[in-house]
Parts: sequence; structure tokens; C-alpha cells
Amino acid sequence: MKRISRFLPCALALLLSAALLFSGCSAQSETAELPDYTDSSNWAYLETDKTAQADVFFICPTVYGGDEAQPCMSLDDAEAKESFLGATNMEKGIYDENARFFAPYYRQAGLWAYSLSEEQRAPYLDSAYADVSKAFQTYLDEYDTGSPIVLAGFSQGADLAIRLVRDFFDEPDMAQRLVACYAIGWRLTEEEVSRYPQLVPASGESDTGVIITFSSEDASVSDSLIVPAGTKTYSINPLNWKTDAAPADKSLNLGACFTDYSGGITQEIPQLTGAYIDPVRGTLKVTDIDPADYPPGLDIFGEGEYHLYDYQFFYRNLQENVNTRLAAYEADAAA
Repeated sequence: MKRISRFLPCALALLLSAALLFSGCSAQSETAELPDYTDSSNWAYLETDKTAQADVFFICPTVYGGDEAQPCMSLDDAEAKESFLGATNMEKGIYDENARFFAPYYRQAGLWAYSLSEEQRAPYLDSAYADVSKAFQTYLDEYDTGSPIVLAGFSQGADLAIRLVRDFFDEPDMAQRLVACYAIGWRLTEEEVSRYPQLVPASGESDTGVIITFSSEDASVSDSLIVPAGTKTYSINPLNWKTDAAPADKSLNLGACFTDYSGGITQEIPQLTGAYIDPVRGTLKVTDIDPADYPPGLDIFGEGEYHLYDYQFFYRNLQENVNTRLAAYEADAAA
């Protein structure tokens, strides 16, 4: 197989931008001054004029580096917003065929925060979530037309999407509107599911009101930032849509797609890899590629951690599944 390290800059763009150029925010003090999400400039996408089958609320992954002095991304910097928009575009094509697309800018925690312990990191993520939560409430108050809702995110965005399910979809009326939450590149634990009954892990290809999550890695990996050693996550295999350890052959992979900041597909590789779910860690083990061909790209990830490629490896399967779940939702609503 040819090495594809030439795609690494686009993959890294999911996590990094010109971090030290941007002014940061306090992890706690600025939560009292949340952005005004009735202002369209605070949205990467605000598709209010489109008629569609559903609404997608998408939460961008980490594009900001940061440091202790400047831990959070500023919304006042045009260059930061450009990187944010580009990272959003890299996944937008999976979701927007039959949907209005909503993606708020938010003062995300910088990549720097992920070098801290989870306890130390928490205030920065709580600050980011305060923005996302307000954006979603503004969507409900100002832009909602009663359509079915798809939540989606990647990495930090996936973490925050799960929090939205926890906080906004605990009432029956809202729960009935949730098609699914695609929380890709993060974890969902038994403790969380037990504590919050509204967090329902996906169990098949067409169930609705559920959370779809997985974290991709090589068979050799036993510890990672996303799923630390000793933690088990719920996952679903995006190739066979099963939750057990049954291997899915690479023939089921409809197409790995490597995208750029415009959302354009720079290369598509059908049947790139198979996958199975690790019965101990719950992670998604990728079977048919060499870790050297898909380097982690960042020091916080070790060799064989395919976090940067979670969406890209399974792009076409995820794209198809969004439509499958929307069709299932409509069929249930019509019954």
C-alpha cells in the first residue's frame, strides 16, 4: 500500500491551527459572557432558508492549540474562524444531503488542555460546553421548525454532543425528535449510560434516538487519550453496524474519503480496511492497514491511534447510515 502521509496536513487540521496567534479566554470567568447566537456571525453554518428532511447540529473538533495563558479559542479572530470552518467542512458532506446544517462557533478548549489530567481539563471543557449549550438553546428558540434532529461531532465536539443529549433530550418531547447522535472519536461509558437513561448506545444500523460512537485504533493499542487503559467504551462497528466482536471484512467498507478544508474529497479508497470491536476496551480495531501509513501526527497520540482518521476511514458508511436512520425515523413516525 502506498503511504498517504501527504494527507496528514488535512488530518492535522482537524486538531491544530495557528494556536499561539489567537487570544484565549479564561476557562471559567467568561462563561458569564456567552456569545450571542442570534448573531449569524457566531455560526459557521446557519441554514435557516433551506427546506430539508431534518436539522443537523454539528460541533466542530479541536482546531486550536493554546497554552496555559491562552487556553481557549477566541471568536474575535478571523483566522481562527477560517480554520474552524474548514474543519467543519471536512465532515459536513456526511450529514447535509437531506438536512439543514447548523454549526456554531464556540470557544473550544485548546489541544493544550488534553495534556492535563481529566480533573484539570474539566473547567476548560465546561466553558466550551457553555457556549455550545447556549447555541443549541438559541437554535431551539429562534431557528427550530420542529424537524427531526441529528446531533453530530468529532473529538471534543463528540464529547460536547453527548452532553447535549444528556441535558436537552431527557424529556419525552425532545427525545422523540432525536434521530441519532453521531459522537465519533470519543467514548461513552457504562457509568454514564447508567446515570443518564437518555444516553442510549446504538445497537444496530437503523435504531433511532441513539448515540453512535467509536474510536479507531490498531490491534496493538491498549491505552489512549480517548479511551484510557482500564476504561471500556460502548461502540458500534460502522462496517457491519454490530456491537459485538464479529469482524467486518474490508469488503464492507464503502469508501474511505480524505477531505480538505473545502469539504472536497481529495482521494477515495474503497475497501480500505476492515474492523472489529475489542471485547475488552470496546474500541474499534482497524485490521488491514499499517500504522506507519497513517501516523498519529501529534505527541498526545501514540502509534496505532487512528483518531485523526475516525471519520475518514468510514466516510461512505457513515454517510449512508445517516440516510438509513432518517428513513427509519420517518417510517416510525408514520406508523
